[in-house]
Amino acid sequence: MPIALITGASAGLGAEFARQLAAQGYDLVLTARDRTRLDALATTLPVNVEVIPADLLSPTGLALVEARAGDAVRPIDLLVNNAGFGLQKSFAENSIDDEVALAEMLIVVPLRLTHAALSQMLPRASGTIVIVASVAGYTPRETYGAAKTWVLSFSRWANAFYRSRGITVSAIAPGFTRTEFHSRMGITSVDDVPGFLWLKAETVVRVGLRDVARGKAISIPTARYKLAVALASVLPTSLVVRMAARGR
Repeated sequence: MPIALITGASAGLGAEFARQLAAQGYDLVLTARDRTRLDALATTLPVNVEVIPADLLSPTGLALVEARAGDAVRPIDLLVNNAGFGLQKSFAENSIDDEVALAEMLIVVPLRLTHAALSQMLPRASGTIVIVASVAGYTPRETYGAAKTWVLSFSRWANAFYRSRGITVSAIAPGFTRTEFHSRMGITSVDDVPGFLWLKAETVVRVGLRDVARGKAISIPTARYKLAVALASVLPTSLVVRMAARGR
């Protein structure tokens, strides 16, 4: 059975990746901070599940997951870099420690886990790496948007560079998705975001995995967000910044 390792797997997109990959026949390695939620999810999945409770912003926790991603004896076939969070306040209102932690989670963590996974994928000339990005990566939007821009650029490069060696690297860039993301930021209302812009986690993962299977470097689920990305590239920056600030 192929094995997939999913970070941030206890809820939201991570849990949906687990359900859909289990349905495709993957055994799973699930990691997040909350062991109780991981164990509860594992009991609902009809495959072998290994649970690794870990805080990826802790050197010890990150090293634990890195070791599993790079394990050549029990190699994973698919890495899903999904863990992430957002900050409610604007850049200057947040502490610098919070901003650095955000950058570490969205850039350093997937960078290290991808590097670890490649160490055992390249000798086998086989493997798939997914990084969850965001359409925010196409807009000027503080640390979060800048980090997702890095994900998009890195994935484009890695997909082209490693494709001939049997490795697919893809970024999935959804828009507003109904998960716990905003509530965990402390945002109790997102009424300023029109209903038609909200996506279901099931749709994001299904479309994303389909595009990954096709070898695409970037997946933008749904036509409405493909259009939004196209508009962001031609509209004045000041207007894009104001539009991107909605739904904080």
